[in-house]
Amino acid sequence: MPAKVYTDKDADLGVLKKKTLAVLGFGSQGHAHALNLKESGCKVIIGLYEGSKSIPVAKEKGFEVVTTAEAVRRADVIFVAIPDTKQPAAYKKDIAPNLKPGKTLLFSHGFAIHFKTIVPPKNVNVILVAPKGPGHIVRRQFLEGKGVPALIGVYQGGKDARKIALAWAKGVGGTRAGVIETSFKEETETDLFGEQTVLCGGASALIQAGFETLVEAGYQPEMAYFECLHELKLIVDLMNEAGISGMRFSISETAKWGDVSVGPKIVDASVKKRMKQALKDIQTGKFAKGWVKEYQTGYKKYNALLKKGEKHQIEKTGERLRGLMPWMKKRSVKGVQAAY
Repeated sequence: MPAKVYTDKDADLGVLKKKTLAVLGFGSQGHAHALNLKESGCKVIIGLYEGSKSIPVAKEKGFEVVTTAEAVRRADVIFVAIPDTKQPAAYKKDIAPNLKPGKTLLFSHGFAIHFKTIVPPKNVNVILVAPKGPGHIVRRQFLEGKGVPALIGVYQGGKDARKIALAWAKGVGGTRAGVIETSFKEETETDLFGEQTVLCGGASALIQAGFETLVEAGYQPEMAYFECLHELKLIVDLMNEAGISGMRFSISETAKWGDVSVGPKIVDASVKKRMKQALKDIQTGKFAKGWVKEYQTGYKKYNALLKKGEKHQIEKTGERLRGLMPWMKKRSVKGVQAAY
């Protein structure tokens, strides 16, 4: 049975109008939610730790900025827009001591709640509003009068919890595109699976393998870059607009034949078997335990793997070619982690 899709008519922003909303953190999702809600007529304050580099940025955008603890004390709804790895410490130090019965904790990803790195008291609402896109897209689409589809969920809470989640989704523009209801478990496990096997991990590994195959066969790295990375966005845009069949409608017959006859030989049953193992590792908590251990022991393997990726030939080739395209926004790999 298809999921029910909620739109603007199903959500009431009035639910939030008499409440103080706190956004803890001013990174990718934090800044987008805060600005969109503010422009939707809601009262929003920003909670940041002392010395945060985001303080002047948030103030420049017209927000009142207070400490994380003060924001929790003052707010009715508290959006924990802090990286997963930093949430447990912030919760223990600043959030938990200032929670009162009836307040609402809101997350845009269910990791901390589902894997219990945070265990909230039973007398507060715990809800999820998860836009299915990066923060800068959530913001850009809102400004264009559009919206990014979103998920909502209620982990615990009273009758008002779901109404608050729907209202928040409307305030950030989600109901313009469509909102579906899910659970913290489903959102967390599917989100991690998508990131690891398709959207980030799978796509990155496929691109690099294709690039390496062409370069090792003697083709110019610039040709390999255009074929295996640059054109990918054009194909994904077609899929995004019209589905896989719609993309196939827009490409040549030769490309279509290569797609349907060769593609399944590359991403074959053995890949799907490993995808199922990755999903099992997520479902059992094995991935979460490994990630928690990784950041608790100083990110050694994590940082080493990132540095290795930055040194790949495709990065230098791409940087040079993108430099020839002045319309492409220049982005450095430095300083792009979620701010708090």
